[in-house]
Amino acid sequence: MTDVKPLNVLFVCSRNQWRSPTGEAVFRKMAGVATRSAGTSRNARRKLSLSDIRWADLILVMEEKHASRIRADFRQEVRHKALHVLDIPDDYRYMDEDLIELFHEAAGPIIANAIAD
Repeated sequence: MTDVKPLNVLFVCSRNQWRSPTGEAVFRKMAGVATRSAGTSRNARRKLSLSDIRWADLILVMEEKHASRIRADFRQEVRHKALHVLDIPDDYRYMDEDLIELFHEAAGPIIANAIAD
C-alpha cells in the first residue's frame, strides 16, 4: 500500500483574520486534505508567501481582488495552479455558523472534485 499525498488547499483572504482561517479549520480534518491560510494584505496575521503558493495544489480565495493580487504578485507560480474565487464577502467572524455553511457549499465541491481527479 502506498502513501497518497494529500491535496494541499490554501485559503486566502485579506488579513487572514476570519475567513481564511475558518476555511483552514473547517477542512483541516477532511481525509486526504492538508490546509493552510494566509492573507494578501501587508497587515495580514499571516502574509501570503511564495512558499505557500508553491505548497498549494488548490488555492481558494474569498474575493476576486484576492485572485487578482495573487496573479499580479505570483504570476509565474500560479500559472498552472487551480485558483478559485469563492465569492465570500467579509461579513463574518471566525467560525461563524453561516460562514462555515458557505464554505461547505462553495469550497466543499471544489475540494471533493480535486481529490477525485
